[in-house]
Amino acid sequence: MRSIVAKENLGFDIHPLGDMAIMVTLGTSIDISIHRKLKTFTTYLDNHPFEGMIEYVPAFTSVTVYYDPVRVLEIEKQKGSAYEIVYSKMKQIVLSLEDSVEETKREIEIPVYYGGELGPDLEFVAKHNNLTTDEVIHIHSEGEYLVYMIGFAPGFPYLGGMSEQISAPRRSNPRMNIMKGSVGIAGKQTGVYSISTPGGWQIIGRTPLKFFRPSDNPPSLLRSGDVIRFKPISMEVFRNYKEDS
Repeated sequence: MRSIVAKENLGFDIHPLGDMAIMVTLGTSIDISIHRKLKTFTTYLDNHPFEGMIEYVPAFTSVTVYYDPVRVLEIEKQKGSAYEIVYSKMKQIVLSLEDSVEETKREIEIPVYYGGELGPDLEFVAKHNNLTTDEVIHIHSEGEYLVYMIGFAPGFPYLGGMSEQISAPRRSNPRMNIMKGSVGIAGKQTGVYSISTPGGWQIIGRTPLKFFRPSDNPPSLLRSGDVIRFKPISMEVFRNYKEDS
């Protein structure tokens, strides 16, 4: 396969990922402006999918587009490889779009019970940062977080916006099972375990909300571009919490 790359002069990078996918990279750092470019790009693909496109997978700075090369060649009836055809489409889309898109952001409140048996690492995070547990809870729940992408596990949100005041390293010995809904910190990131799974994040609390809902469409509670806040709740509220139908 002949590799075609658009990079330095155009401000973006396009390259093949196997023979059925192409990766479009629009930046090199986790940044809100890059996120907006990615949202503009994926919104266009949602509204104008090309014949042969299977799906796309967004990340912090890139979007991987999967396609059926046989279908692309059947429809386009052009000379060259399916990759070259899709490359041309991706380049035209990126060049034609503005850097950002006005979108209606969903704002979602996530109730969390902090500490205790549901947040066994809250004290460690506090001591690591020379803070009290109440200060950690206050800082974590006062922040506004942007969902950059969903990944790792179905419905797991990668969030941006956590204060470095409460950053903490991953556990040296990961737990074999972390309950779904657990709210954790790893480095400068915070997130919510959408399913029960092994993991090494420092667990500071748990939410009664279900982040992965297999019977729903889409099955993820959150999506890229959502803005969320965490709200401290009591154990009584946690135990009796019922989601709105």
